[in-house]
Amino acid sequence: MIRWLIGVFIVLLLFGNFHRWLERIGLGRLPGDIRFTLFGRQFFFPFASSVLICVTILLIGKLF
Repeated sequence: MIRWLIGVFIVLLLFGNFHRWLERIGLGRLPGDIRFTLFGRQFFFPFASSVLICVTILLIGKLF
């Protein structure tokens, strides 16, 4: 369980850094990605995209 949480945390950090580039390929606009504005500040939580990336990395890791 702790490995999964660490994996999601790392993916969220990476997703935050590469957000603009990943939106071009469709990640960040999936159902389950939450985006809202509060007090003039925009918040973004890419839950569905993070799970998709984690599953992809897990499958690649299982193959090798």
